[in-house]
Amino acid sequence: MTTAIRYYSKFGHTKQMVEAVKDIIGAEPKTVVESLAEPVDMLLLGAGVMLGKVDGSVVRFINTLTPDKVKCVVCFGSCAIIKSPVPQMRKALEARGIKVSEHEFTCPGAMGPIKAGHPNATDIENFKAFVRSVTNN
Repeated sequence: MTTAIRYYSKFGHTKQMVEAVKDIIGAEPKTVVESLAEPVDMLLLGAGVMLGKVDGSVVRFINTLTPDKVKCVVCFGSCAIIKSPVPQMRKALEARGIKVSEHEFTCPGAMGPIKAGHPNATDIENFKAFVRSVTNN
């Protein structure tokens, strides 16, 4: 199974997450600025939330995807105020006819004093366990 990981990280939280799992995935994490060069079976797509929305670069990346390029997307991310960035990503992906896994992961991400210290070591370990479970690694 071929797996790729793309992410957007304004404050470094999502980057911290992907760096922790790159050995589990066996693929180098890349930002959403880099399109997929080849089709993949699974795409792990991560983002945070700023002012209640995922960044426009995530949406632009999603708009480059097609069902023949990506068999399934697993969404993840972090946020401080809203519950999760995943519903926004899911909606954009499904609008393009792309299958989105029911498995998703969200952890807190610090925004000043709100959720300070997150993602922390426990959040990262939980994310690693999640990635192992969805990739069977």
